Amino acid sequence: MNRIYSLHDFERPARRKLPRQLFSYIYNGADEERTLKDNRNAFDRYAFVPRLLKDVSARDQKIELFGREYASPFGIAPVGLSAMWCYRGDIVLAQAAQENGIPAIMSGASLIPMEAVAQAAPDTWFQAYMPGDPSRVEALIARIANAGFRTLVVTVDLPVQVNPENYLRNGFTTPLRPSLRLAWDGVSHPRWLLGTFFRTLARHGMPHFENWRAERGAPILSATVQRDFQARDHLNWSHLKRVRELWKGNMLIKGILSAQDAAIAMEMGVDGLIVSNHGGRQIDSAISPLEVLPEIVKVAGSAPVLMDSGVRRGTDVLKALALGARCVLLGRSFNYAATVGGKDGVNHAVQILRSEIQRNMALLGINRLDELDASLVRKLEY
Repeated sequence: MNRIYSLHDFERPARRKLPRQLFSYIYNGADEERTLKDNRNAFDRYAFVPRLLKDVSARDQKIELFGREYASPFGIAPVGLSAMWCYRGDIVLAQAAQENGIPAIMSGASLIPMEAVAQAAPDTWFQAYMPGDPSRVEALIARIANAGFRTLVVTVDLPVQVNPENYLRNGFTTPLRPSLRLAWDGVSHPRWLLGTFFRTLARHGMPHFENWRAERGAPILSATVQRDFQARDHLNWSHLKRVRELWKGNMLIKGILSAQDAAIAMEMGVDGLIVSNHGGRQIDSAISPLEVLPEIVKVAGSAPVLMDSGVRRGTDVLKALALGARCVLLGRSFNYAATVGGKDGVNHAVQILRSEIQRNMALLGINRLDELDASLVRKLEY
């Protein structure tokens, strides 16, 4: 950790440690990766307008979400397969988040049973995709509730599977197909092979998609089994209404990019929104969440609006908050950190981001995050 000074610094050692197939899953985006690049560029299109001589000696970056206080205004976004690059990765991420007082969302495409994660870190949120078969919705919601989760995040921006070309170029499929290339990439990365994959096999058996449905799904490594990607192209708002009726806890919708959809979601009775383009993994050339954030915040009223996609710095967090976000989420950076250093890596990433926010609050001239508003940022005209 002594050579890692920013979240960017986790990427290179993670690339060295992981087989190319797994690194590609974290790193790559859809098609030409225009969305992936623009998620970062969007933050460059905004500049700060600091206030001076404001006595910033009482800085506090705490926030409140759904009646719970969190130590910082950022959390861990859901990323599938985390246990493939970090031993017990979903538990590592969830426990690190809870110990650091930040929210974490477990992915429905994860490889550790949701019940194990909920037991290890009871404050974790769970992210689910609506099953393509409506008859399976009730069983999945019941399982999530019985596991002990109190906050449900429903991701709604993937009615069909996205173009996998960038994954296929690097040999990634789900499930992974045994091949000479896959075997060589595993053997040539012994730290990952011994410390993560073989360790998992020895203690827990072959990883499966444990939480995609109410029942156990396909194994992560198989020559013949197909992952259950039931088409969701027929789903509509009536299906979301059914989820809202079934789920009695806090419920957020993830994948919102238009004010019109935000308004419909609020009418459905959701408790919050996550503005997201799936980290550039969904439709290429999708607008950056930062660009549409203010109009969605306006529609949401008092309901909390979170955002993800492209966040790498404390200044990014503060820009998003100035434009109305209550909290931001990071996926790639925390998964790189878990890959490199397990829980210590995640803790180090949290502290880097937390210190950047604390320092830049002083430089902006604020003591509390509720002092952030659009007057402290300006969109640049090129």
